[in-house]
Amino acid sequence: MNKKIKLVCSILLVMILIIMTACNGNGGENKNSEKTGLNKEQKEASEFTKEENDKIYALLDFEDKQEFEFAEKGLIASPDQLELKDEDGKVIWTQKAYEFLEVDKAPDSANPSLWRNSQLNHITGLFEVTDGIYQVRGYDLANITLVEGETGWIIFDPMLSVECAQAAMQLVEENLGKKPVKGIIISHTHVDHYGGIKGIVSEEEVQKNNIPIIVPEDFEEHVVSENVYAGTAMGRRASYQYGPLLPPSDKGNVGIGLSTAQSRGTISYISPTDEIKETGETRVIDGVKMEFQMTPGTEAPAEMNTWFPDKNALWMAENCTATLHNLYTLRGAQVRDGNAWAGYIMDAITLYGKDVEVVFQSHNWPHWGNDFIHEYLENTAAMYKFINDQSLMYINQGYTSDEIANMITLPESLEKPWYTRQYYGTVVHNSKAVYQKYMGWYDANPIHLFAMTPVDKAKKTVEYMGGAEKVLDKALKDFEKGEYQWVAEVTNMLVFADPENKDARYLCADALEQLGYRAESGTWRNCYLTAAMELRAGNEADANDSSKASSDVLRSIQPYMVLDYLGIHIDSNAAEDLNLKINFKYTDAKPIFVTVKDGVLLYQKDAEGKDVDASIIMPTQAMAMLLDPESIDPDLIKIEGDDEILNKLTEHMVKFDPFFNIVEP
Repeated sequence: MNKKIKLVCSILLVMILIIMTACNGNGGENKNSEKTGLNKEQKEASEFTKEENDKIYALLDFEDKQEFEFAEKGLIASPDQLELKDEDGKVIWTQKAYEFLEVDKAPDSANPSLWRNSQLNHITGLFEVTDGIYQVRGYDLANITLVEGETGWIIFDPMLSVECAQAAMQLVEENLGKKPVKGIIISHTHVDHYGGIKGIVSEEEVQKNNIPIIVPEDFEEHVVSENVYAGTAMGRRASYQYGPLLPPSDKGNVGIGLSTAQSRGTISYISPTDEIKETGETRVIDGVKMEFQMTPGTEAPAEMNTWFPDKNALWMAENCTATLHNLYTLRGAQVRDGNAWAGYIMDAITLYGKDVEVVFQSHNWPHWGNDFIHEYLENTAAMYKFINDQSLMYINQGYTSDEIANMITLPESLEKPWYTRQYYGTVVHNSKAVYQKYMGWYDANPIHLFAMTPVDKAKKTVEYMGGAEKVLDKALKDFEKGEYQWVAEVTNMLVFADPENKDARYLCADALEQLGYRAESGTWRNCYLTAAMELRAGNEADANDSSKASSDVLRSIQPYMVLDYLGIHIDSNAAEDLNLKINFKYTDAKPIFVTVKDGVLLYQKDAEGKDVDASIIMPTQAMAMLLDPESIDPDLIKIEGDDEILNKLTEHMVKFDPFFNIVEP
């Protein structure tokens, strides 16, 4: 049973398994390479890009080292060199590969501000935050935080990968001694904050020692719903956002704003034992008192901050991160509420601002001093409030999403602090998130109600512009003038009109590359450079070079969620003649009555239908097998009635391609 459940686990965890792939290209040489200089080789930064990057030195105060002082404060121990490998020798986490960051001046191929942020995230080791609170930073995408109790540790956010969590705990034990885990708090629903939990404790230890695992209300439901339903698409898009295809280098991945990279180890999960439902709730674990502040709908749909009244320390989860975060994340997710986000930060000031002496969080480094913290929290709140309100001001004047994105800029007072810079989120795409939240996709121009497909539009546009050769000639001239955004747009149209046009592919890649070199946002840089790589080399991702799944989350998924995902897999148009009535009778849960009406899967919880085609009897764990019909185990799934019911139910399932094209048709 375990083997077959694990076989289908990756289907449900496709978003959680962020696609860490390597790309090997086979694009042909450009027939006019000598004439045009177009080829699939990576290029140096152009003079225009150098000029743009040099402007950053005049814009920002690089002599201000306050964030470096905070990032280095309290260092207890740091490894000489950090690189973790799995049993097969695959590198699952490395700081060694980012040693190229250890030079002061940024290369021409990197935005100096992003370079500086990545240098901060390259600072690695075990740190004391305040008396009895410690962090290991630089060992994964997220930090792991340890609060010392009377007899053991309370762990906050046990990282993304089991192997990274184990390595972090080894560093802790070498320097602070070995202590039992007395409790675990997971601040929110994103996998980089719980995936490493089995590197800290086992399920057996949790049960035997009554170790509480405390989460915000509705945590488990959102773990599934946010990551699974559109998981294949999110996973593919994440391969652009986080840049796993890109080698760490001054022309490749230099960081992602919240860390240098993501780890590629084993993802695990243990179901929580306790939910926080209201702000002001307290828990005492191993003598440590904690008060929780609920912040739903901010950086995650279920999230919470934590106040330590005996230490004057405030854990801000991922609501403050020393950078502008995302109201909309480029991998795809439900839009976040900038107004609510700002409001919860201001509530934290009201609740804890009088006494707070240190603010720390799950990414980047802490900040100390009551006056500085007030400014830090207020400026962070003001960023999200400004983007929300200013976007709505423009919306109510009739401006469209793209127009607003080209108009909105932070006030200088919010633009200057290093901790409000746009290393992860950007004002541009966050303003579009506000538009999406309030207005949706439609800009009110009826021309866009039923727009042409990108391929059809590209072919017609190229025809109107006089053909591909004329467009390419003009694009080359614009490239030489440094008009990279337009060149990328128009040559990508040529690619969609004819994906085999090597000249167009290479010029589009060259333009995207220059945009990447100057991007301050690590995620934007990764998107630009990954697209350039795929245009030059082709989309030939290797599924073997990925994070490893465990079946832990699968055991916690509610049966109705599996049915939701099954419904997403069914091509209802192809199955429009399919009509079924099925009782799902579970050996360990209440029944569900399923109706397939004209190819659409509907269900009623806690119900049994009459005159059904079949009844299916199974444990809830076996539900995931429906998503991979070849894995169905007849010893686990019993059928009363139509023996062909499962074949009929799954006949029109569509297999999702996790490596679908993005920058070409």
